[in-house]
Amino acid sequence: MPADIRVVSLVPSLTESVAATAPGALVGATDWCSHPADLDVTRVRGTKNPDLEAVRALKPDIVLANAEENRAPDLDLLRAAGLRVWVTDIRTVDDAFTQLRAMLTEGCGLDVPAWLDEAERAWASVEPASPPLRAVIPVWRRPWMVVGRDTFTGDVLRRLDVENLYADHPERYPKVPVGELNAARPDLVVLPDEPYAFTAEDGPEAFPGVPCALVSGRHLTWYGPSLAEAPRVLRGQLENPMV
Repeated sequence: MPADIRVVSLVPSLTESVAATAPGALVGATDWCSHPADLDVTRVRGTKNPDLEAVRALKPDIVLANAEENRAPDLDLLRAAGLRVWVTDIRTVDDAFTQLRAMLTEGCGLDVPAWLDEAERAWASVEPASPPLRAVIPVWRRPWMVVGRDTFTGDVLRRLDVENLYADHPERYPKVPVGELNAARPDLVVLPDEPYAFTAEDGPEAFPGVPCALVSGRHLTWYGPSLAEAPRVLRGQLENPMV
């Protein structure tokens, strides 16, 4: 493992992945990179508006990004400045395992971490527990937006016996009026605490008579060390909705 590699991460889950594998490798991360809690690196603003000059000033060996989280023009400018940019595009749980392994080993020159092997074992042992529940998965309100087609979040829930009612929508994160969401007659509404911070007092009241599962957004949407405990954490939350 190279002792002196310098990594800037523009994605919270990738930041956590590197921090859990080689803590000293990270020199920069976004303001949204909240795990680990004691992460002490230079902050380079957000995923959508990174401070490109600050990134360049850190002289990283590699910048980690994601096709959904980061804007292509920003990444192009970093490349034009001579920086090596590694872009992930993760839309399934299997994508996460494959691309995290490649990013850490080929991209960063690190050993395969134990947490990644543990996560693969955890998901390989997941078995269907019941007939799938038909669900809507809001990720924002004002306006209401839900998980649509071809998303990592949708694949996570599919593996946990939750069928996304908008999985065939033309858009990946469509805006859908709440009346239409209720008219779809879901068995369950899945309300994560990020990117919108749904709570018991903010979200369930919009779906009268429908069970609402408040779930950990980090376990539902992040691809990193949280994958190892995600099946257990999410299944427990999904099986105990508010009614």
